[in-house]
Amino acid sequence: MRLPVLILVVLLLMVAGSAFYVVQEYEQVIITQFGRPVGEPITTPGLHVKTPFVQKVHRFDRRYLEWDGDPNQLPTRDKRFIWVNTYARWRISDPLLFFQRLRDERGAQTRLDDIIDGETRNAIAKYDLVEVVRSSNRTPQQSELLPEDATVLDSISVGRDHIRREILTTAQQRTADLGIEILDVQFKRINYVAEVQQKVYERMIAERQRIADRFRSEGEGEASRIRGEMERELKRIQSEAYRTAEEIKGRADARATAIYAAAYDQSDASRRFFSLLRTLDAYAAAVDSSTTLVLSTDGEFYRYLKSDR
Repeated sequence: MRLPVLILVVLLLMVAGSAFYVVQEYEQVIITQFGRPVGEPITTPGLHVKTPFVQKVHRFDRRYLEWDGDPNQLPTRDKRFIWVNTYARWRISDPLLFFQRLRDERGAQTRLDDIIDGETRNAIAKYDLVEVVRSSNRTPQQSELLPEDATVLDSISVGRDHIRREILTTAQQRTADLGIEILDVQFKRINYVAEVQQKVYERMIAERQRIADRFRSEGEGEASRIRGEMERELKRIQSEAYRTAEEIKGRADARATAIYAAAYDQSDASRRFFSLLRTLDAYAAAVDSSTTLVLSTDGEFYRYLKSDR
């Protein structure tokens, strides 16, 4: 008795496990019977019932999904080749149609590769490079580091954002019958191909080198001007100092001459005393311990040495 009951319980559990299923908040479900959809899509979260062993549950995500494309080398209308990398956000808007046309997310990603990459290529080929990389006709900021012609930008008529919206609109139209909705398309990165990049870098380096040479030339000119002013100022200071020194010497000589003259204008005793002092100064300056003098007794230099007065 126990074995049949156990078998019956196992069968009931298998039937219940196959008959009941749970739909999560982020899911939507399609029920198929022998491979064909049955009923409407189920989007209400909770516990649901289906025919066991006959019907099958197919779950699809209700959240926003990501599509990330590969970089593609695309030509613009003015024959410039650039790398364009795009990404998009999409969702499953009609799970029944999605299941019938694409089956699963892998099929949707493959179809989106064809649609978005193709529309991006078509849109880029319709516009010049300047339209792809710029969004508005802004006025560049003036800078003394750059020449005047470097701050003049070509005008654009549409811009990058318009091209992005154009890609989004055409891609949405092509996916309308696939059960999915493309919510947004954005450019992740736009860049030159390697050959053009090298030319751009060389042009940037040459422009910066030209600016550096201009600054060096201006700096050398300014340095020469400063050195000239310094030398001129130095000569002026030296000239004024020399003139002041000569004036001081002149005033000193005049003062000394006046003192001498005043001394000679005094009495005979004062003149003799002054003459004695001058002679003694001459002795001290001319004679030391190693000096030998040969003098005439009639000489003025010997006069005070032979006399007691």
